[in-house]
Amino acid sequence: MLAALALILPLGLASAVSPMMLTEQTLLLAGPGGLRAGTRFAIGAVGTVAVFVALVVLFGRAIRLPSEPHLSDSLDLVVGAGLLVGAALVVAAARRPPRPKREHRRRFGTTAALPFGVFSMATNFTTLALVVPPAKEISSLGHGLAEAVVLGVVLVALAGLPAWLPVVLTRLAPTAGARVLGLIGDLIARYGRAAVVVVLVGAGVYLVVRGLVGVL
Repeated sequence: MLAALALILPLGLASAVSPMMLTEQTLLLAGPGGLRAGTRFAIGAVGTVAVFVALVVLFGRAIRLPSEPHLSDSLDLVVGAGLLVGAALVVAAARRPPRPKREHRRRFGTTAALPFGVFSMATNFTTLALVVPPAKEISSLGHGLAEAVVLGVVLVALAGLPAWLPVVLTRLAPTAGARVLGLIGDLIARYGRAAVVVVLVGAGVYLVVRGLVGVL
């Protein structure tokens, strides 16, 4: 279990680097729906990543062979290469001239916040790609269901951090939470793209090296 946590914790935290989702949640909390809209958004986002992790774990357990307790390392190579390509695309997008900003901003009400959370996480390919390797690791463990559930909950909680943490901060301390979210928003505006590139490159190199070691 400790070996699995050693992989889950860094990749889970890396998957939480999602400037877009954090920005969306901050806007919802500041909008007319407030906490209710933010809570629904968090439920939709966290629920989506939970279903995704469960499917990866169950699929991994289904295809695992008794003579080969670990899934093929080719998946690490594919995901790692995909993350490196994603980092290159982010860098290329940063070099394009910025589009003119629109004055109007679409706001989601309380009712639409839940499906918006589902859509936001389902299209967050960086987060989903980063949770595949630790979910695969959970599926390859030869332990009981309870241990797999605990590790899965930890992974889902880390991946869904941008969705549920702002809600918790706002509920516990509205004034201080607003200040913290404002500070995080400023940091995202300055360093969000660079942080995503660093995470993608670091995780991609790690997975490619790990996959090559496993194959060789």
